[in-house]
Amino acid sequence: MASTRPNIVLILADDMGYGDIGAFGNPDVQTPALDALACEGVCFTQHYSGSPVCAPARAALMTGRYPHRTGVLDTFEMTGFDRLALDEVTLADMLRHAGYSTGIFGKWHLGALDSRYHPNNRGFDEAVCFRAGWQDYYQWHLDLNGSFQKSDGRYLTDVFTDEAVKFIDRHHREPFFLHVTYNTPHWPFQAPEEDIKPFSESGKFSRAVSTIYGMNRRMDTGIGRIMEALDRRGLRDNTIVLFASDNGPQLGGEGDDSTTRYNAHFNGCKATTYEGGIRVPAILRWPDGLDGGIKFDMMMHFTDWLPTLLTAAGVSLINRFALDGWDVLPALQGDDGKVNTVRFWQWNRLESVPSSNAAMRDGKWKLVRPNIPETWNIDPRIAEIDYEYTYHPDRFTDIIYTPGYDRRIPDPPPALLFDLEADPFEQNDLAPVEPARVRRMQDVLDRWFLSVDADRRRVV
Repeated sequence: MASTRPNIVLILADDMGYGDIGAFGNPDVQTPALDALACEGVCFTQHYSGSPVCAPARAALMTGRYPHRTGVLDTFEMTGFDRLALDEVTLADMLRHAGYSTGIFGKWHLGALDSRYHPNNRGFDEAVCFRAGWQDYYQWHLDLNGSFQKSDGRYLTDVFTDEAVKFIDRHHREPFFLHVTYNTPHWPFQAPEEDIKPFSESGKFSRAVSTIYGMNRRMDTGIGRIMEALDRRGLRDNTIVLFASDNGPQLGGEGDDSTTRYNAHFNGCKATTYEGGIRVPAILRWPDGLDGGIKFDMMMHFTDWLPTLLTAAGVSLINRFALDGWDVLPALQGDDGKVNTVRFWQWNRLESVPSSNAAMRDGKWKLVRPNIPETWNIDPRIAEIDYEYTYHPDRFTDIIYTPGYDRRIPDPPPALLFDLEADPFEQNDLAPVEPARVRRMQDVLDRWFLSVDADRRRVV
């Protein structure tokens, strides 16, 4: 007898853009499983990540809190700024406490070194993952519940799909939380030639874009297999399936190395707080709890998913710290529920600089503090060690406690202001004609940053 409590399958892509899915307006891609999921479920048109880069975004998703509060400020694991503070309580912690079997298969990126930060110690009973920010798709090194396994030749996306399907088969008679964290289509751009070929032969795309679309095609096939496993076990109606991307797409480069592609015309990309960096695709299907085939145009944020999924599962919140997310299940079910229309983002390398690459939304208005390039500078040795760790994780036991890089940061450029209802692509800066609004929003953004920085969970 299957559980009466809903199962939860949370699938996260890595650097997948709003325009990388057919159902979100791109006729050139091949994503039939995601397109079908969108037709059967709820498509979100104003869904925001918690950050424009990987690790902080995942911290927001797992805790329901802005990443600054959790200690997760950056992506380089050797600095320790990817570590989710040990006193934070994750979605997996809460579901496991309520009797759910929990498993993560894919990318972790919330603490690469030190077993205390291992997903097995953050709420997941089972983990087949890599713990850093990226991984080779063929020469991979995975962590199987604390033990290393080297590549057996399979394509990495297929490995994670295989593990997800086996998890469903093992736990189909009990409530489960399955977190599938594909690293597709994060660099390095690698895919089976059979998946690249339909795009490279079209003559429309660079080699890099053809490969990215091939990576997404392979992931979509895997998602279809996961959906089939749910159907085969009779779990379709009573399973909440949520798909999203962690942040916007990586764009740039030249010639065949160019990754620039359709992203629904949004400004910016991964790492920026323009819409292209933080507005990400999301699809939710739960036949027993939500009507399907609809678009949800209200604002949603990564921090909202923890309280919303807990409510849907009938699981009590463990209130160790205050949440930033809202329970939006009533709004999703059409019960005149409200959503939070004031949101914040900020990211730069290493310690946060509040005047660089920050943004806030207040209803239709969005204030953007453009990036200060100097705040993205790092000691080149960090990137070199990051590369070495990915291919030889068994050689490392601890982080570099002192990055030792002196950054001289100039005065910031002026803030920009956009009316997203009239200008969703952020082309018309209204700051010169709305100075009072800019001052008010800047004051709110400043107070938010002071709050999250003061509340930051210090890692050790």
